[in-house]
Amino acid sequence: MTRAGERIAYHNGRFVAEREVLVPFRDRGFKYGDAVFDTTRTFGHRVFKLREHVERLYRSLRYLRIDPGLTPAAMVEITEEVLRRNLPLLEPDNDYWVTQRVSRGLDPAEREIWPQAGATVIVECVPLPLRERAALFRDGIRVLVPSVRRTPPDALSARVKTHNYLNLIAANLEIKARDPEAWAVLLDAHGNLAEGLGSNVFLVQQGTLYTPREQMVLAGISRDTVIGLARDSGLTVVEKDLDLFDAYNADEVFLTSTSLCVCPVRSVNEAVIGDGRVPGPVTRQVTEAYCRLVDFDFVAQYLKRLS
Repeated sequence: MTRAGERIAYHNGRFVAEREVLVPFRDRGFKYGDAVFDTTRTFGHRVFKLREHVERLYRSLRYLRIDPGLTPAAMVEITEEVLRRNLPLLEPDNDYWVTQRVSRGLDPAEREIWPQAGATVIVECVPLPLRERAALFRDGIRVLVPSVRRTPPDALSARVKTHNYLNLIAANLEIKARDPEAWAVLLDAHGNLAEGLGSNVFLVQQGTLYTPREQMVLAGISRDTVIGLARDSGLTVVEKDLDLFDAYNADEVFLTSTSLCVCPVRSVNEAVIGDGRVPGPVTRQVTEAYCRLVDFDFVAQYLKRLS
């Protein structure tokens, strides 16, 4: 029985109230982080690049050899239905994160207790934290680099989006202890810029965009969108190894992520970027192109929360 105002999620073949999504404590996703996920967002209640996100989800599933028991097309349909059922609960000027989660499920011995075979599949949505992040668009993000390095790709591919985020969480904990409002961007094992928790980094130098190589990071859909928009507008985009010297000498720095899309960076390790004004001209150009693409002013959506 669904209560009024209660969000709905998909769980192993059923659409149920969120409080009814109960996962066995011996599920491998809980025990080992043996699970993958992907997340998109809505713009004005319209879901963004859902198929691209689902395709990336299935690349992660293939990497970990997890069979979700659903085709990508079925996962898209389920996600659209979850969103359809939850949109009436959303405030007119708010939007959702929309997420698919798939774990390997239970080991055979545990199925005697919990009658579940195959993967655990959950599709859910939650409102974006617009108020909490609004000041980032006004002031720019303060980036700090932690001592924790990004897991090297010869240990675990950075291109798989798993539930095991401990590497990024440990880095974020270190940074938040220093500055609760700062965002972490990790270096890789060679001292080059990698990525943050759910975010990719871009540097601008003399009108050219630079970003770390895809092999070293989780290539975000927002990252790919920015690369395409920049090139379409005549900007040069270069994927290469970048270190802190490059960051400190950049004219502009910005992060991309599912929720923020494009957000300017004010400083890296307390070194102010460029002239300190945010956003810079190239960041503004890319942001405006992104807004046109989605036919929605996400910057104004965030800034509205400041008042």
